[in-house]
Amino acid sequence: MNATRPEEVIIVMDFGAQYSQLIARRVRECRVYSEIVPCDTSLEDIIARHPKGIILSGGQASVYEDDAPRCDPRLFELGIPILGICYGAQLMAHLLGGTVQPAPRAEYGRTQLHVIDDSDIFAGLNPDLICWMSHGDVITKAPPEFNVIARTPNSPVAAMSNRERKLYGVLFHPEVSHTPWGIEILRNFAYKICGCTGLWTPESFIDATVREIRERVGKERVLCALSGGVDSTTTAILVHQAVGDQLTCIFVNHGFMRKGEPERVVRTFTQLFKVNLVHLDASERFIKRLSGIVDPEEKRKLIGEEFVRVFEEEAQKLGRVRYLAQGTLYPDVIESGSR
Repeated sequence: MNATRPEEVIIVMDFGAQYSQLIARRVRECRVYSEIVPCDTSLEDIIARHPKGIILSGGQASVYEDDAPRCDPRLFELGIPILGICYGAQLMAHLLGGTVQPAPRAEYGRTQLHVIDDSDIFAGLNPDLICWMSHGDVITKAPPEFNVIARTPNSPVAAMSNRERKLYGVLFHPEVSHTPWGIEILRNFAYKICGCTGLWTPESFIDATVREIRERVGKERVLCALSGGVDSTTTAILVHQAVGDQLTCIFVNHGFMRKGEPERVVRTFTQLFKVNLVHLDASERFIKRLSGIVDPEEKRKLIGEEFVRVFEEEAQKLGRVRYLAQGTLYPDVIESGSR
């Protein structure tokens, strides 16, 4: 459902970084909505999302390798502000005519950063700072028409900018707590460069989501598979706020939960949230299905298959239900979108 996407969105393009989700979270902490997309997302898809800005994440590869992950080079011609972080900065430099090489001395951990230009993304910060580095390649030459705006003892181009094109790159990681002032880089990028106003909040997202669910579902019924975990619970509560008793949740106890947890889930949803809940104790069925199975991956697949069968059998008893509500953890959304 795309209608809930706020007008001000900053996209994080994921190049295989361990911190992509943290980048998106930090942007949201600046009261700007952010979402993650794979690095090979088409230019047309990016344009259709109408982002106020784009952040290129870090990654494990070297940009000069033949199989290194890349974005569409035309991305830099859209006129949308872009901030490259670590690998993202190296990729920007590589694609736009700069030079990226293996570093004579890799930079890992706390590093002294000297700011040369304290405008734009470094606005309001001291000229000498501590940042967190994690890279084995270095930008030795910025692309044409780019200015070097920060350096370290081992990185002559620790940060660079093309103010006219609103393109920025930093080799350090502003998203981690080890760069204590890093949130200011992201805030300056969001507000000063992208022109965001910082009006987004989780509460506003909830209100918009509930409103859209209500408009889409109308008077139809909704069915939700409930595990008791954060993702399915969040989904169930949002849908229940929107359509009330039109929602039915099916909770399958497969026998592998913590002691007392099934009872807690039932009590929470029936007594606290007043949700229509179908509770199925299928523990004996699951235990029988897994009898003799020792391989963890095979167990995982069998549990998933059996859950679907139990859920489908019970869902058929409810008659016609038009909508299925599914709560999915964000990393699974990213993985599914990575094709």
